[in-house]
Amino acid sequence: MSAPPSTAPPLVVVVGPTATGKSDLGLELALALGGEVVNADAMQLYRGMDVGTAKLTPRERRGVVHHQLDVLDVTETASVAAYQREARAVVEELRAAGRTPVLVGGSGLYVQAVLDELEFPGTDPELRAALEAELDRDGPGALHARLAAVDPVAAEQVLPSNGRRIVRALEVIALTGRPFRATLPGAGTPRYDAVLLGVDRDVAELDERVALRVDRMLDDGLVDETRALLRHGLAQGRTASRALGYRQVIEALDRDPAHPDLAGVREETVRATRRFVRRQRSWFRRDRRIHWLDGAASDLVASARAVLARRLVA
Repeated sequence: MSAPPSTAPPLVVVVGPTATGKSDLGLELALALGGEVVNADAMQLYRGMDVGTAKLTPRERRGVVHHQLDVLDVTETASVAAYQREARAVVEELRAAGRTPVLVGGSGLYVQAVLDELEFPGTDPELRAALEAELDRDGPGALHARLAAVDPVAAEQVLPSNGRRIVRALEVIALTGRPFRATLPGAGTPRYDAVLLGVDRDVAELDERVALRVDRMLDDGLVDETRALLRHGLAQGRTASRALGYRQVIEALDRDPAHPDLAGVREETVRATRRFVRRQRSWFRRDRRIHWLDGAASDLVASARAVLARRLVA
């Protein structure tokens, strides 16, 4: 694909922890700039995972085109390399057409994969299937011992209980012949002229918003949505089945299909989501390009537009 002209609009990026208000801000900026939204939430890639991911409904999108939503079945494994390729293609097509891409999401590695010149090793379905079969048969301990033999540094950085990560490490080593980089990537060379906005809130306030969000998801039918997705293979999806909320509902249904413990689902989902929020905050705070905004501010949209105006004339 040819590079967009030098007068092409910049890439606008809205990031931050879960439940801070990123989706609403991204939508408002896309409306103001005549742009389109590019999703950067790994779980919103999945069709049917709507309630549990707080995906904006078609009506709530107010006519703004959203890309990289509903592109995977729940049985498929999300791949940051595939996402990078598809999302970048959208960004570059929009810029070439003179429309502003607004990248919105809280999946840090997915965001960085678009923004920076990072390379991700591919995958081999047959090799992956063989390793996963071995994982199911022998457990993660046996595979971790093999990883320790071929790449001791990676083995120190990957938990012996993290079977999915161990499988990926062994796959990458086999495909590339190089050690597996288990640590988080540092800042890469920027690919785009991008303006990064971060949305966050006071910790106590955000903890309360997470609890209210989980309550709303349960009220809006998270259990029924999960049941429907299980009929479409959710339990077999190695990525989708681990999504916050869905995982807790699946476990409750496994224990009692007729009367799942919804109080327990709520408690564990709130706790897990709050932990996830702290990891997201830690990830994004490493990136000094991000201009942070208070999601609770009454003038949030105006503040974001003012930052964009300053950055675009600088």
